[in-house]
Amino acid sequence: MRLLLLGCTGFVGRELVPFLLNLGHQLTLVSRRPRPDSEAADPRLITLCFDPSDPASWRQPALLEALAAADGVVNLAGEPIADQRWTPAHRQRLLDSRIGTTTQLVGAMAALTTPPRVLVNGSAVGYYGTSLEAAFTEASPPGDDFLARLCARWEAATQVAPEACRLVVLRVGIVLGPDGGALGKMLPVFRAGFGGPVGSGQQWMSWIHRHDLCRLIVTALEDDAYAGPYNAVAPEPTRMGIFASSLGRALGRPSLLPVPGPLLQLLLGDGAAVVLEGQQVRPERLLAQGFHFQYPELSAALAAATTPAHR
Repeated sequence: MRLLLLGCTGFVGRELVPFLLNLGHQLTLVSRRPRPDSEAADPRLITLCFDPSDPASWRQPALLEALAAADGVVNLAGEPIADQRWTPAHRQRLLDSRIGTTTQLVGAMAALTTPPRVLVNGSAVGYYGTSLEAAFTEASPPGDDFLARLCARWEAATQVAPEACRLVVLRVGIVLGPDGGALGKMLPVFRAGFGGPVGSGQQWMSWIHRHDLCRLIVTALEDDAYAGPYNAVAPEPTRMGIFASSLGRALGRPSLLPVPGPLLQLLLGDGAAVVLEGQQVRPERLLAQGFHFQYPELSAALAAATTPAHR
């Protein structure tokens, strides 16, 4: 397939892009930053340097031509959620990078005589709000906190995609990989022997190994049976305390030093809620459609994400 990729230059994209190339797809990667000259050139990979949240980018012939030529689109664009304090300016960047990009993308698709056949669009398990007790499936209603409202608006922006385009929305959980995301930040601390649960340790973590997420994106692109929202999480959500002890075991290091919630709130402000609160999310629709997780269990996923052969 000829694919247009938005927001695929970060943590997930580092595995997704070579994975798609190895499967024989032709890629056009849209990024705000040019690819470094040190990266080996691949004739099947074109990079366009545009900000996809900027309406002016969608008036550029190069981007419009790439969209018109695409068989499918993957849109994972969005500023990192829990990297800094949620100042009013940062909240606006969180909104613009997701809702603005998606609105501009589907508007440009709707203007095409022959739009791409499939759009795989990101969302997040934050859609459901947070809870210590409830379990959420794709049929659960959205929550009412900032992240839930963001995700609901993000998903609503996809609904004006052309009818001829099959829409798949992935509500992604915590993505596990050694070189980024939550696990990437935790690994140096745990390897130094200072790891432990964050906050109470009772909050839920709904997670997915990065390789399974990449496989899911490919499946959603290639399999016409996939449509609508899917919880992109493994079948085994876990509580933070269990996650910390499992990570300690995988590394052969202690995991007894908790990170106090107030310290995290001091560092991240409202953004600490992403780590201190959580949700138990089940991939009901993926299991019903027979998606095979390579890493359905936490211990195997952590072992794969922390051994040199998988890094």
